[in-house]
Amino acid sequence: MSGVVAAMRRTLLSCTSLARDGMLGLAITALLPARTSFAAESLVAQAMSDHFGFNHQEVAVLATSFALVGFSAVAAILLMRTRLRATRNEEQLQSEITDLQAQSDRLRALLFVEPQVLISWAAGDNRPQISGDVSLVMSQESAPQRILAFGTWLPPEPALQMDHAVDALREKGEAFLLNLSTSAGRAIEAMGRAIGGQAIVRIRELGGLRRELAESNLRYKTLQEETELLRDFAAAAPWPIWAKSLEGNLRYANAAYVRATEGKSVSDALQRNLELLESDQRTELTRALNDNANYAARLPIVVSGERRIYDVQALKLSGGSAGIAIDASEAAALRAAIARMVEAHRRTLDQLSSGVAVFDADRRLTFYNESYRRLWGLDQAFLDSNPDDSSVLDRLRANRKLPEQPDFRAWKAKLHEAYRAVESETYTWFLPDGRAISVVTTPNLEGGVTYLFDNVTESLDLARRYDRLTRVQRETLDNLGEAVAVFGSNGRAELFNPPFAKMWKLPADALQGEPHIEAVEALCRPLLDDALTWRTLREQITAIENRAQVALKLERKDGSVLNCMTIPLPDGKTLLAFQDITDTENVERALRERNEALEAADQMKVDFVHHVSYELRAPLTTIIGFAHFLSDPSTGPLTPKQAEYLDYVTKSTNALLALTNNILDLATIDAGAMKLELGPVNIGQAIEAAAEGIQDRLATDRITLKVDIEPNIGAFVGDERRVVQVLYNLLANAVGFSPHDATVTISAHRTEHSVVFSVTDAGPGIPAEMRDKVFDWFESHSHGSRHRGAGLGLSLVRSFVELHGGRVRVDSIVGRGTTVTCDFPIDQTAHRNAAE
Repeated sequence: MSGVVAAMRRTLLSCTSLARDGMLGLAITALLPARTSFAAESLVAQAMSDHFGFNHQEVAVLATSFALVGFSAVAAILLMRTRLRATRNEEQLQSEITDLQAQSDRLRALLFVEPQVLISWAAGDNRPQISGDVSLVMSQESAPQRILAFGTWLPPEPALQMDHAVDALREKGEAFLLNLSTSAGRAIEAMGRAIGGQAIVRIRELGGLRRELAESNLRYKTLQEETELLRDFAAAAPWPIWAKSLEGNLRYANAAYVRATEGKSVSDALQRNLELLESDQRTELTRALNDNANYAARLPIVVSGERRIYDVQALKLSGGSAGIAIDASEAAALRAAIARMVEAHRRTLDQLSSGVAVFDADRRLTFYNESYRRLWGLDQAFLDSNPDDSSVLDRLRANRKLPEQPDFRAWKAKLHEAYRAVESETYTWFLPDGRAISVVTTPNLEGGVTYLFDNVTESLDLARRYDRLTRVQRETLDNLGEAVAVFGSNGRAELFNPPFAKMWKLPADALQGEPHIEAVEALCRPLLDDALTWRTLREQITAIENRAQVALKLERKDGSVLNCMTIPLPDGKTLLAFQDITDTENVERALRERNEALEAADQMKVDFVHHVSYELRAPLTTIIGFAHFLSDPSTGPLTPKQAEYLDYVTKSTNALLALTNNILDLATIDAGAMKLELGPVNIGQAIEAAAEGIQDRLATDRITLKVDIEPNIGAFVGDERRVVQVLYNLLANAVGFSPHDATVTISAHRTEHSVVFSVTDAGPGIPAEMRDKVFDWFESHSHGSRHRGAGLGLSLVRSFVELHGGRVRVDSIVGRGTTVTCDFPIDQTAHRNAAE
């Protein structure tokens, strides 16, 4: 029993040791089989109890001991197996690691047997792994990461190409192969691939056969690209292009050739061997190619039924020939047009007054016009021989037609710098004969120089005269009494005289520097603060269109009055003229007030006369009526003295009534209320009626009336009563001014458009200074005659004649008489319609 217990103790110690050694799992695993069957445990316990007399507790202890012993044995066995298997795996793993290391060394030796660099990026990682010979692309001193800055060791264009290729490899997995040259001139190959989820770039140097092969491949690729480019160009070219074999058969044709030969397609043109050129042209082309290996000619070719001009170029090749035909119709037309234009320009230049001479790049005369020959008096044969520039200058100097120069050679060399210049130069030559010549040298685009010669003698003389005239005008303006200022179209004061500054009370330097009209306005506002006036002046000065003179009257704050006139000048400028009219304005104002007073007095006189005339007419009518009543025999007999007195009363009242009627008529005419009663006027009867009214005066004053009327004078349209009144007043006036035993003549004649009445007396005549007043109211002068009157007769005559649309004139010679002539229009109705 003690032996069993000791064995169990040793088993437990072994398990404890296994657990301490980290093999607790194995121990637990070893114990598990001993506890898998409770039936076995029961049987063992029963047997122990039956044969050895152990109780149940002792049997349980023994069973547990045996189980622990079994577990220890199994655990020891498993441990030994695990250690043996681990030893074998370690040896196998060590062997595989050794093999992999050897294989890696072999692959690295094989990979880096030549200079190259590997750059790899793991998926999702931006940090590259770099291995290999980095000195291939950079110096040893530089950091290896600098290799990724391609611009540091590659030229700009290859660096950009490399950047794009690496980005496409990392983002899209696109492989690439590039042949590049570093900034140091080394040829490298850059290859990019996506392998195992990594982006790998290999960079290696190309040398020896590999480099030659790469260059050959590049040249082949370039040649292939050029060939394809040339094929595409030939196919798309608008000019016919073809190639032929040695036998003359068509081997190649582009689309333009097919269209020109009216083929259906390229294959159709090749199969039918369509020809672009005519037979004689082909024969000439073949002969030229056999002789010179190339051919060039400008030929007429019929294309699409139209004959056009083509420049044909052909080249002999080893396997045949090739050619191209370029449409030169437009070029030929342009060449002809240019030739015509040049000829037209030559004819135009021949008509110029300026002398023109053109020298080519060799400095020889190629063109001159007639004005040039006449200007310098050169021989035409000499000019036609195309002399050089120096020869022409030498001849002109020999003929003393050039300005005198102390160093003629240096002067000529300076002039000839125009052949190397790029801009024109202008000179003025003062010739010994007194002429001034303007010379312009202009470099030609194709080489050479064009000389332009103008005789500016008169221009310079005019300029001197103009300068002298300008100074005279300046002095004149400065001494004018008016204030004058000239403003440019930009509104700036370009010229002014001292009276301008004095009139506006401006400082002496206020108008210096060409101030703007707004600045001038600001300076003048203290005397004239009228916004409307200044705006008008600004608009006139700065206006571009509708420029006209504007007259303004300015009343300034100091009480002065100015007349302002804006005068547009031909060159777009504007002249402002100011005149002080203060004194004139004051006199005019006084005269105007006096005139208004006189007009008012005259109107009062007219109104008074008019009123009095109306007031006198009624009592006159009564007196005349009673006078006639008293003179009637039915009222009773009168004594001789009473009859004489009554006759005086009748004559006086009749004269007073006539005067009153005349005044009323004049007042009516003056008021515009007179109406004519138009009708046919018998001229003879009108003269008789007027003469009958003055018969008593003719008898009293022993005046003879002479009537001179054209036969068949007829009639005219007018107011007969007023015509008779006009003639009566004329006759009464003539009788009043004529001396005793004189003759008064009245005449009438017809013209194309009027009837003319004339009354002539033998009176004293009218002085010249009084002729304009004879038609005024109450103007009566006897001039030493017996005439006494109110002075209304001629006023009434003029008013009635003018109402008829006629006119009155007075011709008088002092001491020999006066003639008054009245013109009446024949057709008064037509006159009234024309007036309306």
